[in-house]
Amino acid sequence: MNTFLIILTIVTVLFAVALTAIWFALRQRHMQYWIGSYYFPSERTPRVDDDAPVDVYLAVCDHYEPERDKPSHAVSVEKVLRWQGEYPQLYGRFEDTDGRPPQHTFFFPEDEYHPDYLDALKPLCEAGYGDVDVHLHHDHDTAASLEDKLARFRDTLFHRHGFLRRDPETQEIVYGFIHGNWSLCNSRPDGLLCGVDQELTVLLKTGCYADFTLPSAPSPTQTKTINSIYYAQDRPGRCKSHDTGIRAVAGKPAPKDHLLMIQGPLLPDWSSRKFCVIPRVENGDVTIRRPMTMRRFQLWRQAAVHVAGRPDQLFIKLHTHGCNDGNIDEWLGPNMVRFHEELAAYRQQHPNLRLHYVTAWEMALKVRELEQSKKAAASRPALISV
Repeated sequence: MNTFLIILTIVTVLFAVALTAIWFALRQRHMQYWIGSYYFPSERTPRVDDDAPVDVYLAVCDHYEPERDKPSHAVSVEKVLRWQGEYPQLYGRFEDTDGRPPQHTFFFPEDEYHPDYLDALKPLCEAGYGDVDVHLHHDHDTAASLEDKLARFRDTLFHRHGFLRRDPETQEIVYGFIHGNWSLCNSRPDGLLCGVDQELTVLLKTGCYADFTLPSAPSPTQTKTINSIYYAQDRPGRCKSHDTGIRAVAGKPAPKDHLLMIQGPLLPDWSSRKFCVIPRVENGDVTIRRPMTMRRFQLWRQAAVHVAGRPDQLFIKLHTHGCNDGNIDEWLGPNMVRFHEELAAYRQQHPNLRLHYVTAWEMALKVRELEQSKKAAASRPALISV
């Protein structure tokens, strides 16, 4: 064997080893579920232009768990009271294009219900800083037992605490939903932490106006559909029915008997790499280790989550666990204030960016408004499956 063949063999072997290592690293983060959808999307991703006219709707959907890690009841109540007292002091001076302060949607877990927590959140929401919706951790449920849990908690939030709202068209009590442990529609490969393949149907039946669980990466529950606003429907005999669905399109009515899915950003972050090779995952999760920054804001814009046909209307749905130790200090501390100061300065430099702080409910209403609007971009695509 000559020298050239020896070198070629060595290079080939090293290349194969590198590819295997990269694939192994991707699988460790379960990126195989969605990375193909990112690099080979079903529709062209709009280009982000700092100076192009755009409306950005920013919603924070908090998996709000005051009993996380099982502190005493007194400690849990104290955490909620911190939010009630400190949030207006920190955020009251910031205004979006509509003159509103930053909004926070508290997705409260049914499995941690205690009236003290909701009573403490009430003044904060009434003062115009946020809203409450439904969060649920459950396991080994049936469709019937799940329906009972959701209906009872929905009614408790509405009638006992004055939260939630009635749909302006149907007048039924409606709620937004986040699935605990990310396991919507029994989507974990091991089948744990849910148990109900028909979950989308149960959610619709009990008044869910939209699901805000996704993205769930790096969990293996992550769908192949990413960076999308779409509709999903239960498929008989199948779990994870929301893996694909029907795209929400401007000027087109929503499909009947489908649940609206509003996803947050999900993309590889090549500016932050592990071992200088593997990109970290940007999934819109705000934590003490991953604070809100303008660099991340640009990544969230780059994900370009929008109703098809209206790329000038961008939706940024973030998530967090705002009562977790550490995270609460991030949300009620100087880093978050600095982000909103920098965002305000950026808006002054780029006046074509119209920022709207919204709740989860208001974000869903905006989707509905765009679907009912006759205005759509010239490049509006046909209704597609994603």
